[in-house]
Amino acid sequence: MGALGDSEIKQNEENVNIIEEKERIVKLNLFSNKIKKQDLCKGDHIYSWRHAYIYSHHGIYIGDGKVIHYTRGGGQEIGTGTFLDRMICSSSPARPSDSPCPHCGDQSKADGVICSCLDCFLSGGELYLFQYGVPPAFFIAKARGGTCTLAPSDLTDHVLHRAQFLLENGFGVYNLFKNNCEDFAIYCKTGLLVFTNVGVGRSGQACSFFAVASAVGSSPLRFLTSFAGLSAVTTFGALSTVSCGVYCISRFVSDIGVRRDVEKIPVERLVGRSSDKSGEITVEQETKLIKED
Repeated sequence: MGALGDSEIKQNEENVNIIEEKERIVKLNLFSNKIKKQDLCKGDHIYSWRHAYIYSHHGIYIGDGKVIHYTRGGGQEIGTGTFLDRMICSSSPARPSDSPCPHCGDQSKADGVICSCLDCFLSGGELYLFQYGVPPAFFIAKARGGTCTLAPSDLTDHVLHRAQFLLENGFGVYNLFKNNCEDFAIYCKTGLLVFTNVGVGRSGQACSFFAVASAVGSSPLRFLTSFAGLSAVTTFGALSTVSCGVYCISRFVSDIGVRRDVEKIPVERLVGRSSDKSGEITVEQETKLIKED
């Protein structure tokens, strides 16, 4: 038999990568993506819940106890410039400035793409593994957004290359709904960018927020009048079923793995052709880059 061509070798590597991802999915379960530190692999997309599970912070594990992640520091997690910024604290490593981490130094005011040790990234929280290439039924069953996606992950070398490149060149202007830490990690894992000017990016957490809004908006007075002849319990059950269905459908169609308004963009083109004078990339520039190509 002749030697395998480059395309065949690449296809084999991708097949192995998909198989490994599926094996790790089987090991986890519907109720928790928690993983032990010793089970981490280079290129893993990891996350940790913050502030009573209100939101999670995401990053890419690069080995040797290091994580590359995207943050907005100094009490500006939302970035509105108002008191609302204090309601969701910064995802930068939280350590007193007078006793900084011996490995990372003082990163309490860090902003943009940074590299931290695993302990600083977790900031006292538990460690979880974000899952890629999950089956549709599994995705829908994981009711909380920001834990998995239908999209497959690229090869580890590609993931690490994107993360390291963005560490040196930045990932643009932070936006809670369109360009946050989860968006960064998903781009590193998939290379996918959203090219339409919609109100949400790749983040599963942001998609869940809009899905909740859709579910709430799907139960107006017309449903109440439709169930006017039913008992209160039956009416509540019917409304709950409708809202749950709308929520699940909204999450599903907003996932990066099924959306049609996405395209794979090499990180060099992303940074090299769409950076502004400050070296940062805006959401609008991402859209323009993809349309030009």
